[in-house]
Amino acid sequence: MCSFIVLIPSVRIYNVNTSTSSDLTLEEQAEDGETALTLAAEAGLVENVKVLLQHGASPHNTNSKNESPLLLAVRQRSYEMVFTLIMGGAFVEQVCLTKWTATHEAAKVNGKVTARDAHGVTPLGIAAEYSHPECCMLSAPPGGDVNAQASNGDTVLYDAAGSGDLDCIELLLQHGANPNIASYAYQLPIHRAAYEGHFLALRTLIPITTKRAIRLSGHSPIHSAADGGHTVCLELLIQRGFDVNALLENYGDLRKTPLFFAVSNGDVTSAEMLLAAGARTDLDPLRCILVAIRAERYDLVHLLLSHGAEVNCYFRVISNTVFPTALQYSLRDHVMLRMLLNSGYDAHKCFQCCHGNTKSRNNSLSWSLTDSVDVRLSCLQFCEFVSVSWLVHLVGSVVRMLLDYVSHVSLCPNLQRILERRPEWSEICDILGQPRSLQHLCRLVIRGHMSTRMLNNPESVAALPFPPGLKHYLTYREYDLYSDRFST
Repeated sequence: MCSFIVLIPSVRIYNVNTSTSSDLTLEEQAEDGETALTLAAEAGLVENVKVLLQHGASPHNTNSKNESPLLLAVRQRSYEMVFTLIMGGAFVEQVCLTKWTATHEAAKVNGKVTARDAHGVTPLGIAAEYSHPECCMLSAPPGGDVNAQASNGDTVLYDAAGSGDLDCIELLLQHGANPNIASYAYQLPIHRAAYEGHFLALRTLIPITTKRAIRLSGHSPIHSAADGGHTVCLELLIQRGFDVNALLENYGDLRKTPLFFAVSNGDVTSAEMLLAAGARTDLDPLRCILVAIRAERYDLVHLLLSHGAEVNCYFRVISNTVFPTALQYSLRDHVMLRMLLNSGYDAHKCFQCCHGNTKSRNNSLSWSLTDSVDVRLSCLQFCEFVSVSWLVHLVGSVVRMLLDYVSHVSLCPNLQRILERRPEWSEICDILGQPRSLQHLCRLVIRGHMSTRMLNNPESVAALPFPPGLKHYLTYREYDLYSDRFST
């Protein structure tokens, strides 16, 4: 048998049995018209109010003066009780016999429902965060501090922007909330609305958030929308003139552009929208295309290449290699590697080596006159990179593939020793031991006169004055594994 006791500061004790029938109910009135809930509210007994509401007590039933439990809770200046009653369905505009509402009572007691919790959060902030405009009405006028900040610097408006409740936001703005106050993490309400995908809130905040506040925050709302993956908000910001190439400040990492956020999240739609609006692919210390390659996102790599991403870029923070960085992330993935090679990856750099055989034709083409010996030796050679135990089994197939994109090359002794133990060595020897075909050499020469941007732009390729078969040959269509396997 389950029962609970509701204690009222009076001689009365209401004993409510939840499993057996009783003549008493939760709405039973005392001689003066008080219900259990109005008595508990009038006495300021928060826990009793919670228990009564949990067991079905109506927050709408009033005492003989037609005073609601909510009005009585406001009179007690207890935010917790007010919040509990509103969460339980109490109606803010319910009137008593004198046409007095809870809002009037809040004004009478000078809005003293603004105590902070241990984290510095005000009742108004909680009401805004949980989308309760009724609580905002009680807390905002006239004594609630609408620009109060919690211990982390979050403002009430910032919390409201996170909930996306337009009524709360507009009410706060009407009572003087400042949209240009940033949290200690440099976040403005506009950033929160964009990240959470609250379109209406974002549309409201855009015209009232100053460019100076955004500049001082160190990042654009476009970063937030791209990070949150909300294309509707992203489109709105682009339409309103926000820069798609805005750079992050105040952050000590490799992220700089909104495009980086979209690519790192694997968000093709947002990335496509940003690129169509003019987003550059070369502004991040760690290029977006390298992020996409490492994540094995063929669709994003293809998209970035078609918008001019540089396939031969370098990221030297982790590994300072002679060959462009993209190869490191695609050695195990032949589909990705073929895509990169077809798109203009400089395969010849993989055969440039300073280990022995210094008179080979490779070395005569390897380095510019300005490269010192120290610079050459400080860079990691291809043969060194693939000689580690967890990559050596891949060398044969990778080198065989690279040979399709170079003219005659000579192998350095280190690379040759590795290849001699691989099953592909016989075929590699046949290729290296014979002159390359004139057709293949012509293809390389023509591709050498085409920039990678032109090579990866379908419109540019289509405009070439060549027959379709020759265009297919120039773009290595026979090795387009991505289109064969993944395109619809």
